[in-house]
Amino acid sequence: MEKKVLAFDFGASGGRAMCGTFDGDKISIEELHRFSNDPVILNGSMYWDVLRLFFEIKQGLIKAKKCGKIESIGIDTWGVDFGLIDEEGRLLENPVHYRDARTEGMIEESFKLIDKEKFYQITGNQFMDLNTAFQLLSLVKTRKELLEKADKMILMPDLFNYFLTGEKKAEYSIASTTQLLDAKKGEWSDEVIEALGIPKHIFPEIVQRSALLQMKSVQSLVWIRLMLWLLQDMIRRAHLYLYQHQKKILSS
Repeated sequence: MEKKVLAFDFGASGGRAMCGTFDGDKISIEELHRFSNDPVILNGSMYWDVLRLFFEIKQGLIKAKKCGKIESIGIDTWGVDFGLIDEEGRLLENPVHYRDARTEGMIEESFKLIDKEKFYQITGNQFMDLNTAFQLLSLVKTRKELLEKADKMILMPDLFNYFLTGEKKAEYSIASTTQLLDAKKGEWSDEVIEALGIPKHIFPEIVQRSALLQMKSVQSLVWIRLMLWLLQDMIRRAHLYLYQHQKKILSS
């Protein structure tokens, strides 16, 4: 039996929506929507324009109507970056870009708090300024009030999943980019998190790649159904207009 899935692939400079079809023998893909991904610099900070990117996801969902029944939706993005959600489920600010300067010197600061060799043994990650661990450490050092307001830290692909489903989770492979994951245990490292002074409660449950997230957000369901209905109505009206126009031409 033929199955169709919808994939959103985000890169640092652009993204696309792809419809994948498996007919029982082979896989075929079709590009439905392509868009740019442009960071925004404001007051000296570089942000991802996450609200516009979510708008592009919605456009991809609308265009996916042509594919017929979609079995599931998958989203992948770059690693390390995240959004902070408060207890009411609101995004506290646009996610900051990994190329932002806020992490300069944070690697050296971290070695004052945890032994370099132990840090590496636990996480297995290459030390890079852009890693989530050092982004969060910069908040501990300079914007502690933001962390105090945060209920959960949600990584970028999971943030888009959250916008669609209301589920606050961390998919394992993207969590492994943070330098906060215990590579042997496959869970958040309490030792690293405590040493860096990051609040433990902001880390969501880790789920495996095969985990399915149910679309619990009523608003998202209503929105998608409304957009699909509007699209169907637009198609119906276009067909009606073309029919009437052709009828006039034939009768003239």
